[in-house]
Amino acid sequence: MKTVLSSSNAPAAIGPYSQGMCAGNLVITSGQIPVNPQTGLIPEGIEAQTRQAMENVLAVLAEAGATAENIIKTTVFLNNMDDFAAMNGVYASFFAADPPARSAVEVARLPKDCPIEIEAIAVL
Repeated sequence: MKTVLSSSNAPAAIGPYSQGMCAGNLVITSGQIPVNPQTGLIPEGIEAQTRQAMENVLAVLAEAGATAENIIKTTVFLNNMDDFAAMNGVYASFFAADPPARSAVEVARLPKDCPIEIEAIAVL
């Protein structure tokens, strides 16, 4: 059985996909860009953008009863690897102990021309 996850506290899907899916004890989010779901705006600066993208990931996970502590893997997509250190500093603040496995890759372009997108896999 699979369950579609949808949160008004994360940006609505802008295509034919779900914000997240839950199957058994596995929770997977779609990539979350740094759009504020209340205003539709993207904050300025990679630090604020990283924070917003992570908050969006956590909002989707919350629909399944998961928190940052449940995350076992993330993928961070950056359109400029020069932003890695600044992103990493904010990202680290979401994981007090035992951070998840992570990949970080530079990509040519992201939806809405955002500089960052983050996806996560969690277990309940």
